[in-house]
Amino acid sequence: MSEGRPIVQEAKPISWQRLALTAGAVAGAVVILDTAMNRDIRDPLNESERNLLNKSFQYTGAGLTLTALAARSLFRSGFAFRIMAANPWVVLGVGLVGGIGTMMGTMYTAPENTFQKHLFWLAFNGCQAATLSPLFFFSPAILSRAALYTIGVVGSISYIGATATNDKYLHIGAPLLAGVTVVALSSLAPMVLPMGIRALAISESISLYGGLAVFGGFVLYDTQKILNHARMAERGLMKADPINESLSLELDMINIFIRLVQILALRSNNNK
Repeated sequence: MSEGRPIVQEAKPISWQRLALTAGAVAGAVVILDTAMNRDIRDPLNESERNLLNKSFQYTGAGLTLTALAARSLFRSGFAFRIMAANPWVVLGVGLVGGIGTMMGTMYTAPENTFQKHLFWLAFNGCQAATLSPLFFFSPAILSRAALYTIGVVGSISYIGATATNDKYLHIGAPLLAGVTVVALSSLAPMVLPMGIRALAISESISLYGGLAVFGGFVLYDTQKILNHARMAERGLMKADPINESLSLELDMINIFIRLVQILALRSNNNK
């Protein structure tokens, strides 16, 4: 701190050989999963489905890029230190109000109102950046690996959703909602309940690994939901809105990324 440099967690340098092996394993897993889960392959995407899916992922990528850059700037300005020193319930409350408020503002603004919709969208990404800025206390190697793994996980699962028959996975919405409730409660339990070491370990495992499974399922669900909305827009039942579609994907990726960072950090600490 005397030199004005932020304290970050140290980790081993990036092993490109390991990353290449991981990428190969992910590619193989995609082929196996796609074969197992999509025995009945759908027809190729039509123009409206392809356009909405591409635009939704473009907004997702742009939003995540803006969030990462803003979070990095906030961290370098010392904002993350103030968050870490603040009351966790206050941080949680303000983060939820800001994130949900800007998300609702984005979703309930008509696509024709371009300026206001993009303004709410930028505010939403700003709120995500503020809550994610403390992640830069972790080593850049951990963050880069987690980002790469997140892209692999989301890319493979969304590919399965895009090539599956129409509406095949839309029925999993209710089970996923129940699952995310369990994950959220397991994350909050240590803050409000006296728990022993074993109970804490179980709660952490549910939050980390259960959260990975649940939000991976949400990527599958949200991908098929985008295609369903594209068909509905084609029939004139609703308006295509790639910004709204991107919000769900962005939250899925953020939650997967956070859990991968925590898992990689735990493994790094255990190897020391």
